[in-house]
This record gives sequence, structure tokens and C-alpha cells, in this order.
Amino acid sequence: MATPKDLPDVGGFIRDLRRNAKISLRQLAEQAGVSNPYLSQIERGLRKPSAEVLQQLASALRVSTPAMYLRAGLLDDKEGHGVLAAIAVDADLTMAQKQSLSQIYETFRRENTRLAEAQAEADAAQAGAGAAQADQAADQPASQAADLANVAATGPTTMGGTPTEAVLESVAVTEAGTAPAPGSTSIPQKKKAAEAAEEETS
Repeated sequence: MATPKDLPDVGGFIRDLRRNAKISLRQLAEQAGVSNPYLSQIERGLRKPSAEVLQQLASALRVSTPAMYLRAGLLDDKEGHGVLAAIAVDADLTMAQKQSLSQIYETFRRENTRLAEAQAEADAAQAGAGAAQADQAADQPASQAADLANVAATGPTTMGGTPTEAVLESVAVTEAGTAPAPGSTSIPQKKKAAEAAEEETS
């Protein structure tokens, strides 16, 4: 594929495009809104066209304006303009094919730029979420240490927060029954004592 350095100057570039399109110098001058002698001088390299004239010529020749600016030295060979210029001077392509290829190429470039921007935004969002998770993970060891300190001070607790020892004592008392108060005697014991006394006296 030809590079911009291999391509002719802007005058020769315009002349080649005009001949490939099979239009006369007079017809191109009329379509671009310039005089016939002025366009002839541009093609022969005697005059340097302005950006406005180049845009009008690009529109009349149905080529990309950046490709025309590139050949005139108004753009450097960046962002794919060299590809557009190479398409524009390819003698094996028709004008319709050149226009279609240029449009497709520029569409692909715009789509790739849009995807790159979307990917950059997604990466930034993911980095922010990762930082938040790291902060949350850093907070967890501190809370776990506090829980362990509470267990060491009060002993294990139930889900409700009641100390486990107190629950176990309550269960043991319920199963064994209430212990009699010191020095107190139950009613059955008193009855047995009375019956024993009656037997002794009888």
C-alpha cells in the first residue's frame, strides 16, 4: 500500500483524482466553485490552495477532506489519514468504491474509539469497586478481634447475647428440681417423723 511520502503533491493528487473520475478541468472548477485557470495552476503546482478550496475540491471529487488536507501538508500522517489518502489515489478503485471504503474505515475508527472509551470507564469503575472491597476486608479483622475480646471477658454467649454459663445453670436447675432451702424440712419427712413417734408411744 502506498504511503503519503510515495503519493504525488496535492496538485498531482487532485489531477489524478479528476482523471480517475473522468471529469474535465472545467467541470471540476465549476463544481468546486473556483476558476478554471486557478485550478489549472493548482494541478501544476504553481498555486497552493487554501483549506476552504481543498474542502470544496474534496467534496466535488467525493473524497475524504482529511485525505485532501494530508496531501496538502495541513495534517500529519496520524489517526489513519494516510490510509484515506492511499484509498483516494488507488487507480484500481472506482470513485464509488473509494467513497465507500473511506466511510467504512472512518466508521470503524469511530467505533473503536467509542469502545476504547467505554472499556476505560469500565476499568475505572472496577478499580473503584476493588478499592471498596479492600477497605471492607481491612475493617473485618478489627471487628473479629473485638468479638474475640468480648468472648474472653464474658465467656461464650448465645445468639441472643446471654452468657452460655447462665443458660447451662438454668437448664440444670430445671432438670434437678429446686433444691430445698437450708434447714427446711419437706412435708413428707414431717409426716414420717410423726408416724414414727406414734409407733414409739403405742
